[in-house]
Amino acid sequence: MVPTTPSPTHLEDELVDEFLWLEDIHGERPKEWVQEQNQRTETLLDGPELASMTERVLGVMDNPSRIAAVTKHGPHYYNFWRDAQHPRGLWRRTTWESWLSDSPDWDVLLDVDELARTENVDWVFSGARLLRPRYTDGQWQRALVRLSPDGGDAVRTREFDLGTQEFVAGGFDVPTAKSSVSWVDADTLFVATDTGPGSMTESSYPRQVRRVSRGQSITDAPVIFEVPVDHAQAAVYKDHTPGFERVVAMDLVEFFTVRTYLWSEEQWVELDLDPTVSVDLHNQWLLIRPRHTLELNGIEYPAGCLLAADVQAFLNGDRSVQSVFTPDEHSSLEGWSWTRDHLILNTLHDVSSALYSTVPGEWELTALPGIPPLHSASAWAVDDEDAKVGNDYFFSVTGFLTPSSLGRGSLPDLSGPDADGAADSTARKASEPAVLKRAPSFFEAQGLEVTQHFAVSADGTRVPYFQVGPRELELDGLNPTLLSGYGGFEVSRTPGYSGATGITWLTREDQRGRTGVYVIANIRGGGEYGPSWHTAALKQNRHRAYEDFAAVAKDLHRRGVCTARKLACAGGSNGGLLVGNMMTTYPDLFGAISCGVPLLDMRRYTKLSAGASWIAEYGDPDVPEQWNYIRTFSPYHLLSAATCYPPTLIWTATSDDRVGPVQARKMAARMLDQGHDNVWFHEATDGGHAGASDNRQAAALHARSHEFMWRMLENLKGR
Repeated sequence: MVPTTPSPTHLEDELVDEFLWLEDIHGERPKEWVQEQNQRTETLLDGPELASMTERVLGVMDNPSRIAAVTKHGPHYYNFWRDAQHPRGLWRRTTWESWLSDSPDWDVLLDVDELARTENVDWVFSGARLLRPRYTDGQWQRALVRLSPDGGDAVRTREFDLGTQEFVAGGFDVPTAKSSVSWVDADTLFVATDTGPGSMTESSYPRQVRRVSRGQSITDAPVIFEVPVDHAQAAVYKDHTPGFERVVAMDLVEFFTVRTYLWSEEQWVELDLDPTVSVDLHNQWLLIRPRHTLELNGIEYPAGCLLAADVQAFLNGDRSVQSVFTPDEHSSLEGWSWTRDHLILNTLHDVSSALYSTVPGEWELTALPGIPPLHSASAWAVDDEDAKVGNDYFFSVTGFLTPSSLGRGSLPDLSGPDADGAADSTARKASEPAVLKRAPSFFEAQGLEVTQHFAVSADGTRVPYFQVGPRELELDGLNPTLLSGYGGFEVSRTPGYSGATGITWLTREDQRGRTGVYVIANIRGGGEYGPSWHTAALKQNRHRAYEDFAAVAKDLHRRGVCTARKLACAGGSNGGLLVGNMMTTYPDLFGAISCGVPLLDMRRYTKLSAGASWIAEYGDPDVPEQWNYIRTFSPYHLLSAATCYPPTLIWTATSDDRVGPVQARKMAARMLDQGHDNVWFHEATDGGHAGASDNRQAAALHARSHEFMWRMLENLKGR
């Protein structure tokens, strides 16, 4: 179902926005409105039941038996950890032998809670980038630590001494902004940040990259790379791989359009490929993954395949490539990782994971074992430059009813020194992967099962979806069911364990003693079947994602899992746009909706926060021909006082600097103004696009959303 094309008069009416005043994010009047709406929503939902549920979810998120995933740098394994005693978190490290134990001995590098108290800033840890030891006498001594003051994308980047475990006095310090900062050497950085007028793109990201020397002001540093203001972002980094050092620049024209340049003979040399192609430079290899059919040397290669070429030969004009992976109608490539002598591929087959390894140059795929059906798995190199463990890899496995596990294996050593004697290797030669850590179970899964089904969309496309619920499910339409989806930016929704969802939905009982059913729809716009699955729902074809989601809802009705009054749907960000369209275009299919950090005003989305960077996904509303189709999936403009909408919770965060809070505000305000008193709004003050800066906030957000939907399905008597 697609809304009809409006008349010119209606188009003029759509340009009238009576709630523009809510776009003043920190204005006093909007803040008062937000406080009033927060109080109204809290009055509805807050109480002993929600408080108890929040504490149970927080217990999952803070549980000390969670797996402490690590990344290896030199002899140490690094981890970031939050728990009840450290809600802002600890950045820490340990040795391999200690990590294997039940109680690792952690060396705490940075206590973010203590830093926040000392500096009186609610810092949120956003990652760290370590400097290679060859620049500091063979020791891992320095890092660039990224800290957000409110959980948003804008961060402050500060130089940190791993030895003294303190920030370097007078060291590198890039002020809070949306920025990209990386090491060149011990005394030089590549910095892309806000340096004043003209330095940022219309998408709110840096358009200039500077080479900054120690002690030099960023504004005094020379600009080494620059992109037009209407492009999305500029970035430069140095590949520090010994023997393959190079400087790479990227002009992110649009979200999936990137021009890649190499610095050669004092100038930038563009990699001569279609800019919609994804590229990876590793040692002597160039990997190419096309988003559309690609022709090289008169041969056509399908979208979503993976090709390999010699970097230098390619730069010299040789377009010979070797095929590494070729998708079919059931399979897609999710990602890859390099060990010293191998390439590991993470793939999907009908949205279930399959892992492979291959030897560069030979490219024959060998399956990695241990992946059960209807599960997600990934594998990645431990440290491809380590002489002892360069072919070791980590792997993780998870499923809807299977808590995550983390293991390690080793692929055959084909070059370099013998791996014998490696203190932290789980294998000296090739080995079967071994599971080393398992996360605890947080809900009773006995009696539950995972099944996969296929709905038929409006154009005949088969759309897969996962269903999690009782094994002996009564198909009488009375089961409280939650349908989740995303359908954008080639993001795949794959199986994964959520103790929180297990508590708040799968094992919760309604008045009939029924427990919840949880469903994930793998709609077009996502990446479940590769780039073609994504591009099928771009711009003027956006309605296909919504038709797919509606088809899954109808299939749940048809199969007797639930009726409309027993079906809720939830989504965030682009998924918020998805469920916003469910509310406005398919209101009769649902009994409750939770719409988080959403895009909703597609007329002004390019003017708000990072919206301009998503034109390739949705289209440009400033182009009349494109607005003519964009307005058919702009929920803010599809609202009608005459339509009966399902109960809806719209939630966001003041500090969200990616989508921003104003679209959610205006949507709720217009609905209330039209007389829809079954819409509620809630806005957190910090937390950024995630809506939460610590586990307590995340637990409260999850519990509030699920409590709202459950309560609405429980109380809705009919439509």
